[in-house]
Amino acid sequence: MSCLIFFLVPFLVCGGAFGSGRNGKIGFDENYKVIWGGDHVVSLNQGKGIQLSMDKVSGSGFGSKMNYGSGFFHLKIKVPDRDSAGVVTAYYLTSQGERHDEVDFEFLGNREGKPYTLQTNIFAEGKGNKEQRIRLWFDPSADFHDYRILWNPHQLVFYVDNIPIRVYKNKSNVGVAYPTKAMQIEATLWDGDSWATDGGKAKTNWTFAPFKAYLQGFDINGCHLQSSTTHNNNFACASDKFWWNKQQFWQLSPTQQVAYHNVKTKYLTYDYCSDKTRFPVPPLECSYNY
Repeated sequence: MSCLIFFLVPFLVCGGAFGSGRNGKIGFDENYKVIWGGDHVVSLNQGKGIQLSMDKVSGSGFGSKMNYGSGFFHLKIKVPDRDSAGVVTAYYLTSQGERHDEVDFEFLGNREGKPYTLQTNIFAEGKGNKEQRIRLWFDPSADFHDYRILWNPHQLVFYVDNIPIRVYKNKSNVGVAYPTKAMQIEATLWDGDSWATDGGKAKTNWTFAPFKAYLQGFDINGCHLQSSTTHNNNFACASDKFWWNKQQFWQLSPTQQVAYHNVKTKYLTYDYCSDKTRFPVPPLECSYNY
């Protein structure tokens, strides 16, 4: 197992700690399909990579062929470079139908030379407004980085290169909604200039189009479900036969807790739990996720 020291968020990161499986050896077509903007999607390296593009005509996106009820999901992503204000590169889990569940990574582009913002959000039973934003400690347009979502009956954890950046605990026993519906994995590139950069003040500069994002790593560690509307976490997909549901993944390890605290201290730029204007009384879940 190869390891490296991550200096800006100081803790030991060991490759393979999360069971990446056949990462890099799985072609796109095995687990995914194009869901929109097909003429803006290009297969690279014999299906081991995908290029999404966006111009004034269309954006693009792909989704998993299967729905999942739990898992440890990931994609390697390199977002559009240069002037990317208004451009949103998204990687997320989502259910279908009304009162949907959703778990989002959203990369919010910026004027050239200014840093990207990484926004995360969670929807449960159709209710979102749980945004957090961080300033990444690297340029996500310069190279591929690994973005992961752990989803089991106990917690949701967002990771950047194995570093936890957000935790959302399952506190449904005290009335906090938690994602439980079968979800598809999706990745999209689209125009969000009405809100994404400086609150929508910085508009998309179309002279830099087409904007291009690159994605790799199409293996999936997840519990398959046939129905896209199934409520699942009390049933088969909650079983500890799946490694991501085992007790070691019910909470962060002590080392991960240190790294998580460092991210919140150094890189967190917005947290809905601290937004007194939107939420004079912090939402109930805020007291459980720190």
